[in-house]
Order: sequence, then C-alpha cells, then structure tokens
Amino acid sequence: MSQPVIDVRQLSRHFGDLVAVDRVSFDVERGAIFGLLGPNGSGKSTIIRMLLGVLPPTAGAATVLGFDAYGDAESVKSQVGYMSQGFSLYADLSVRENIDFYGRIYGLDAQRLDERRADVLELTSLQGQTEQLAGTLSGGWRRRLALACALIHEPDLLFLDEPTAGIDPVARRHLWDLLFELSGRGVTLFVTTHYMDEAERCTDVGYIYLSKLLVLGKPDQLKALPDVTPAGTTRYELRVPAPTEKLILLRGCDGVRDATLFGETIHALLDDSVAPSELHRQLAVAQDELEARQIPPSLEDVFVTLTNEAEQRQAEEGLDSSEAAPAVAARQTQPGDSQAGQRPATAADSPAAAADSPAAAIVRKGNSRGTLNGLWAILVKEFFHIRRQPSTIFFMLVVPVMQTIIFGYAIETQIENIPLVVFDLDGRQPSRELVAAFVNTRRFKLVDQVHDSESFHRQLTSGRAKVGLRIPPFYSDRLLLGEQAQVQVLIDGSDSQVATTAQNTAQLLGVNLALQIARTRADSLQVAPSRDASGHFALPIEVRSRMLYNADLESSHFFVPGLVGIILQLVTLFLTSFAIVRERELGTLEQLFVTPVGRTGLVLGKLLPYAIVGFVEMLIVLTVMIYLFDIGINGSVPLLLVLSMLFMACSLSLGLLVSTLAKTQLEAIQFAFIIMLPSVLLSGFMFPRSEMPLPIYLATFAIPVTYFIEILRGIVLRGADFLDLIPSIAGLAICGALVLIFSVLRFRKRLSRT
Repeated sequence: MSQPVIDVRQLSRHFGDLVAVDRVSFDVERGAIFGLLGPNGSGKSTIIRMLLGVLPPTAGAATVLGFDAYGDAESVKSQVGYMSQGFSLYADLSVRENIDFYGRIYGLDAQRLDERRADVLELTSLQGQTEQLAGTLSGGWRRRLALACALIHEPDLLFLDEPTAGIDPVARRHLWDLLFELSGRGVTLFVTTHYMDEAERCTDVGYIYLSKLLVLGKPDQLKALPDVTPAGTTRYELRVPAPTEKLILLRGCDGVRDATLFGETIHALLDDSVAPSELHRQLAVAQDELEARQIPPSLEDVFVTLTNEAEQRQAEEGLDSSEAAPAVAARQTQPGDSQAGQRPATAADSPAAAADSPAAAIVRKGNSRGTLNGLWAILVKEFFHIRRQPSTIFFMLVVPVMQTIIFGYAIETQIENIPLVVFDLDGRQPSRELVAAFVNTRRFKLVDQVHDSESFHRQLTSGRAKVGLRIPPFYSDRLLLGEQAQVQVLIDGSDSQVATTAQNTAQLLGVNLALQIARTRADSLQVAPSRDASGHFALPIEVRSRMLYNADLESSHFFVPGLVGIILQLVTLFLTSFAIVRERELGTLEQLFVTPVGRTGLVLGKLLPYAIVGFVEMLIVLTVMIYLFDIGINGSVPLLLVLSMLFMACSLSLGLLVSTLAKTQLEAIQFAFIIMLPSVLLSGFMFPRSEMPLPIYLATFAIPVTYFIEILRGIVLRGADFLDLIPSIAGLAICGALVLIFSVLRFRKRLSRT
C-alpha cells in the first residue's frame, strides 16, 4: 500500500483555554477527494493551517507528501495549492496580473508561465476576463480565479477551505465540475465544507464537531452506521399539504423519533410499530392527501445523528455545548430547503393583515422619530466595541497621560546650556576669567577647549558646539596696557532661537565685563580705562560676534532641513505598516504564507517599492527646500543621498515593526502615532535636546530621526563632511540595525492565532 498523501496522528491545537482541535487522526490517499465537514468554528480551517505549516500544533504530528507539516513546511509549500475560505487575492490587480504574480512566486520562468496561464485560464473559463480587475468579479468567478492561482504551479495536493461558501448553486455546480476534472488528472483534493450535498461528492468524508473528529469513512459506509437508522426504525419521505404546519404536529406523534423539513416534503424516522399511512389522523389531513415512501438515510441524517449524540455526551459530562464550541449547527439545510425552521403561516402573514397589524403601527410610530432614530442603539453598540478593544482603551486613556507627562517635562523653550568651544590663544588669568564668565551665565556649557584652528572649526561644523569663543594671543597684555582687547564669538545661526540667545548673552556679557573693568580702573587711576587703536576712549573689552551658516537668522533655515527627515519618516513608516497590515486584514498575507516565497524575499519585496517612493519623495522635498525657501546644500550631495538611504532603511524597518505589532489598520495608526509624536517633539526638530531632563535626553538617542536631522542640518547648513558626522552616522546605523533585526525576527511566515 502506498504512503498516504496526508497522515495526521493525534493532532491538537489550543488557543489559551479554547481547544480548537482535539486529538484528530486521519489519512488521505493519493487521488482522493477528502471532505472534512463540520459547522463553522469546529476546527476545519485550523487543521488546514497546521497541515500547511503556518500554524504550529499544540500536540500530535502530521505529514504532508512525506514531509513533516510544520518542521519541513517550506518543502511542502512548493508542491501544494491553497484556496482560502475568503477571497484572498488582490482586488486591485487584474485576473492576468494575479495569475502571473503567483506564477512568479512559484518560480515559473516566462515561457512556462505563459503555458500554465493558458492552461488554467482554459480550465476555469476565464479567457475572456484576463484584463478585468479581480475586485469587480462576481463571487463564482472570484472562486475560479482563486482556483486558477492555486493551480498555476501544477500542485500534487490541493487544499480548498470552503471553496463554495457564499456563491450561488449554479456556480457551485460548475466549481465542483472543475474539481472532478482535477481529481481525474490525479490531483488529491482536501476540501472543507458544511454543505451536505458536497459531502456526497467526496470519496472519503470526515466529520468534526466540537473540535473532535466524530466519524471517518466513505459516504456509503457512514450511511450504513447502526446509529443512523437504529434497529426497529425506518426512514420515510412524507408529502402532505402545508408541510411547515404539519411538521410540528408530526414531531409530537408517538413513535416519531425525528422529523425534518426537506424542501416540500418531510423526512421522518419512524418506529416500525407506526404505519405511515395511519399518520393522517394525527396530522388532520385526508388519507389520500398523505403520501409516504421509504428512503435511505442521507449524509445529513448521519451528521445530525452524530451531532445529537455528541451533544448528549457533553450534557452527561456536565458541559455546556455552547461553551465548548463557538458555533454549533445541529443541522445544515439543503439547497432549496428555504422553509426550514420557519413558523407555520398565519393570517397575519398576508400583506393586508400586516398593514393593519399592531407591529405595523409600531413601525410607523418608530419611523416618526426623525433623524435621532436609533441613537441609543448605536451608542450602546459603540461602547461595546470600545470595551472589547483593550488596545484602543490603552491608547485612548493611558498613552495620552504618559505623553503629557514626558513632553511636559521634556519641552523647554528657555535656552540654556548652549554648547561652547573655546580656542584660548592667551591662556593667562584674564582669559580664564573671561571663559569662566561665559560659563557662569548658565547660557553656555563648555564642551571643549581646543588648541588649534582646525579643531575649533571642526567643532562648529560638526554641530557638537553651537558657539565658538576665540581669545586672541595678547588679550591679557592689552588689558594691562589700557588698550581695547577684542574677542571673537562665532555662533551657529542654523537655529535662530539658539543663535539669538547666544548673541545677546555674549554681547551683554562683554559690556558688563568691560564696564566692571572700566569702573575699577577709573576709580583707581582717575584716567580713561582704555583706548582703541585710534586713541579714542573705549571700553576695555569688545565682543565681536559673527553668525555662521544663517546670517539673517531665518527660522526656515532651521526647520525646513529637519522637516525633510520628519516627512521622509512619515511617508515610509505609514505606507509600509499600512500596506502589510492591510494585506493581513484582507487575508492576502496568509495566502502568501502558504507559498514557497522566502521570508527575506517577502520582506524585501514589500519594503523596496516604498523605499523607492520615499527616496523620490525626499528628492521632491529637497527641491522645494532649495528653490522655494532658497536654502542651498553647502555640503556633499552624494553623502546626503547615501545617508538618506540609510535612514530610509531604518524607517522602513520601523514600519515593518509596526506591522508585526498591529493586527488592524486602526492599531497601525495608533502605533505609528506613538512613534511619530516623539520623533517630532524629542528629536531636536522643534526644541533643543540639551534643555531636556537627563533621562529624557538619554532616551532621545533611541529615536532614529534624531541622528538624521543632525545629518541633514550638518550637510545642508554647515557643510559638514563625513568626519563631522561620524557620531550621528554611527547612531543611525546602530538604531537601524537593531530595529531591522528585531522586525525581521518578529515577521515570520507563521500564524500565532486564528
């Protein structure tokens, strides 16, 4: 005997306390049409996901085509096809584009793809709709397209998860004709359904209920089970007038074990002691109006019987079946069984009676309430939604409080601790007192004292210092000789707010020091304290300040380069995270998980298009900056472009990270908001980071856009080179690497839940 195509042994899957699949065992032979039946929520889709390797089993094992279904899933995926329960193709792609996409996923070359496309189009009769968008197809044609995509690579095994759900009977018939043709070609079919007539079409059938496999076998074998038609009973088809009314009466008759409406007839299970012809009295019909004929059991009878027995066992064990299974269907109706479960018709069902009934009066009265009709119902429903979304409550109530506290402490508009570099060519007591006077204002913070001009200017171009104090060689001598001593203050004007504060403080400090020296000297010598080069009276110290990089102190020169970084992160972060989350919501991402596409190929294929879009967006924004705001790029343009691509890789990784955390587009917006707000307020884009409390200041180093804004302002405004930007480049590279690694590790071709 050949090895089965699918071999399942004691397979189980738990989701917390919920048991979705409980110790299921079965096998599927090559060429079979295996039907797994059961009500919604019974575990059918979960079993398929475990067999496809995208969901790990809690216990048990399964092999597919000789490979371990989970441990060697990638070997399975290239040889199987999968048609999901919902429409999981790309609605905004045409029929041809969807087929070609899956052909390329499975590695078909151009010639083979052309051949296979023609074959599957002919098989599914889609030749005349190749250029039509998939989203505009009807339900039946969408199923045909999904089948075409699943067959493009000629799989040996085809999984079809409720392939006919939601389509009309004609489309169902046509689809099953296609499945029979595939079975005739040697393709093994694994089909889940809850339609009983489809179960009749399968060569082998398993019935799962409350996560347990109740029965397994061929349809004829299942119909012959002793429990289906117990000894001493017979099944009949009864034809009577008004069957919906008579059904209730029949169920109350002695010797009637079961009665079910089936179209315009009633199927009944009667004790042999009951003669069908004698039922006319209990049903209050004439004897010639009652027709009865003996019938064999159907698969529906099989599954109703098994379901009732399972529910009885649950009751005996003290379990509520409604808690044991999310959705329980004791009986599935057949096509055309339109009256199943309806109440008997009454006079109130006629249009005339309905118009005058009390219910109609209530409706008319309700409709008179105007535009506020239903307000209370909508309010209650929305609060139920909010209550059942813990993440939304967290984002609504907790995150704003945290952000208010953090930003309230972090944002400070008063400028202090401006980084200061000193180039002291004098080095004596008066020059040291001058440096101390600058530091004692608390407006300046001494970050370095250099001893050569190159290092002095490097500190300014790199942005590590915002103010440079240059003390000339003979500063002390000039003060002693009564001559005016001049000191130079170079100010980084890229941030107009910081530059204005630095300039005003330096000028005021110079005047105060000069007046102090002048007053002391005038009191002691009764002479003019100092004179300038032409011999005129002058203050002892002259502070000469000069603005670098932004002489006119235009605020746009500070904000616009930083805005390039903010916009670039905004575009790449939102586009990437939304694109992936949207695919997850639509089911197309799960469809990709069951294909042999590699994780790296999947990630890069998703990210690279948005990287190109982001790069083009950056070029557009830079063009606007140059020609509209008249802000030239003083540094190396190639260096700027290379470092921009490094930042885009980091930003795209952030988008990928959001997509692994968020399950819906609403959650993606919330997570992206949490990332973007600190990027705007704590990165130095609007407020100086040096004024932030130490814990928050240290936390800003974990924000990637912090480094990119420094890079942008350095290259654009200060003409900084690679050496100037090494700290920012290193920080950006480390942040990008960490985010990318963490994102890729979280982005797996597996499902964590149903």
